[in-house]
Amino acid sequence: MKKFLLCFTLFFTLVSGAQAQYERNKAVPVEKVLFGQVLSVRDISEQELIEDKNHGWKVFGGALIGGVLGNQFGSGSGRTAATILGALLGGSVAGNNNPEYHSRTLELVELMIRTEDNKEYMVVQDYDSRMVFSTGNEVRMVYLANGLVRIDKQM
Repeated sequence: MKKFLLCFTLFFTLVSGAQAQYERNKAVPVEKVLFGQVLSVRDISEQELIEDKNHGWKVFGGALIGGVLGNQFGSGSGRTAATILGALLGGSVAGNNNPEYHSRTLELVELMIRTEDNKEYMVVQDYDSRMVFSTGNEVRMVYLANGLVRIDKQM
């Protein structure tokens, strides 16, 4: 049960932090480092649904442009009707052309690691094409002060 909770905690911490790209050239304080060997490697792709934060502004902009264009036609109450119709059509077109949500694929790697003290840990982290892991690789498990764990190959 203890291993499961640790694996779940590591997974949750890493996946929630997966959105923030790991920058190798950025200094982050390290809390501790464990050394071990990779027992298994599994690539994971995870789809993530992202809300379009600019959707309201796009609809507003479409309605504004439609209203300006509609105002060019007619006179009197006909112009008012054309302006309103143009604003409604512009907002509708802008809202339909830009969905509120889009998906993004997260590329992750799941590593099962046995440390020098013979404990096993499962870690999920961002896939890095410059750091491809294989079974048997000697690795460092770096616990960062910001709560994340990062696995790097020993050189």
